[in-house]
Amino acid sequence: MNRNTLLIADDMKVNRALLSLMFREQFQVVEAENGQEAIDYLDAHGDCVACLLLDLLMPVKDGFEVMEYMKQKQMLLTIPIILITSESTPETEENAYNLGAADVIYKPYVERVVMRRVKNVVDLYTHKNYMEALVKEKTQQIAQQAEEIKESNEQLIEGLGKIIEYHTPASKEHSSRVKTFTGLMMHYAQKMHPELGLTPEDTNAIVRASVLHDIGKLGVPDAILSKNINERTIEDTNILQSHPALGCDILKCFSKINDQKFYHYCYEICKYHHERYDGSGYPNHVAGDSIPLSAQIVAIADTYDKLVIKTAYNVPFTHHAAVQEIMSGNAGSFSPIALECFDLAKEEIYELLQFTPAMTII
Repeated sequence: MNRNTLLIADDMKVNRALLSLMFREQFQVVEAENGQEAIDYLDAHGDCVACLLLDLLMPVKDGFEVMEYMKQKQMLLTIPIILITSESTPETEENAYNLGAADVIYKPYVERVVMRRVKNVVDLYTHKNYMEALVKEKTQQIAQQAEEIKESNEQLIEGLGKIIEYHTPASKEHSSRVKTFTGLMMHYAQKMHPELGLTPEDTNAIVRASVLHDIGKLGVPDAILSKNINERTIEDTNILQSHPALGCDILKCFSKINDQKFYHYCYEICKYHHERYDGSGYPNHVAGDSIPLSAQIVAIADTYDKLVIKTAYNVPFTHHAAVQEIMSGNAGSFSPIALECFDLAKEEIYELLQFTPAMTII
């Protein structure tokens, strides 16, 4: 908005007239004969005011009260005040500047001095306001671009998840379900274990990253993936169990992305989601809390899905039987915190499987 108004607040009509005469060609001049009138005008038309020439001694509200009000309303950020006073004392100046005055002019006026000082202050604030508006605009543009990049990244992630699923057709929609289960369990990890220091951003990043837990399977030959577990040779199993390491190699291609937190969780989930709490997992037999919680949560989500979803090679467990397998340790060794989160989320998981068509157990 164009600020072209000079507000003069002085209870002496002659002073207002002199100042109005000085500035009538440069500004639209508005006069107020007391502090309250000045405040009322600022409340109604503050966006138009380029500068306030403010007398100290006025009825109703004095100049200091006007400045206090403007300070409370944060008007001083955009409207400069030049104080007009005949009280040439150090205390007056100190109070004025402490309250946010841009300058102090003493009566009687010297026209060319007053005009120059008003021009300097207005030019300074005009530039300041312009730069702040420019920064705000650029910040909004950057935020919008960041949101667009985030949306593009989400689409890329979902796309990679679909590629993984198509590469392993026996587990169609597996990544999507693991993401959903992970989200339910992470909710309880954040809620029940504040000592972990998980922020909403951490939880969101872990849930998003879970989609790529099996990205390493893109490096495993189709012939091995399509085999029944009983048909695989020792060599086949060794190749299949290399997929966490293969996945980490693939993810290194994305190591320069802006969202480093997301990349970190992608990498650790991919690397550790087949490790087990007792050290019996693969590929490195990592044990205990050396396995990151993100990978422990995804490991249970991954295991549960493989138990309950029917494929060409297995008869699925019922939900309750799958829960028992996991909680008893028959399906692998998992951390106490991860098991607690699964136990808390199990009924929500069951309801999703029953009532969400895209996730109904076959």
